[in-house]
Amino acid sequence: MIVFTYKEEQLAQGSILRPVAEVFLKTNSNKWIEFHPYIDSGADITMIPLSVGKLLGIDLDKTKVEQIGGIRGSGPVVYTKRVMKIGSEEFPVHIAWALTEDVPPLLGRTDVFDMFTVTFRQHEKKIIFDKR
Repeated sequence: MIVFTYKEEQLAQGSILRPVAEVFLKTNSNKWIEFHPYIDSGADITMIPLSVGKLLGIDLDKTKVEQIGGIRGSGPVVYTKRVMKIGSEEFPVHIAWALTEDVPPLLGRTDVFDMFTVTFRQHEKKIIFDKR
């Protein structure tokens, strides 16, 4: 069992608690970078902003740029596959690399929710990942 906690963030209207994970993504040079995405059960796929993709060493192949839609509208992304580590579990995961910084980092359902049973315990400010 892996337990993450909600993190408090300041907004113009006050503060809000958001479910945040601590995960690691493997770079092209087989190093791990730490990544703190929002755990988003409504996101189809894990999304990383431009700077994280550059840290991973993802090459921008303009022929593979696609448009993705979401709550904030649409934007250009490149789909890729990486190795992710949550706790001690390593597994391949599909990722959408946004070609802008103007996206929140998201931990989406694809691959991740197949690997774990995810339980949101908002009243306890905890999110529990149980290996399936």
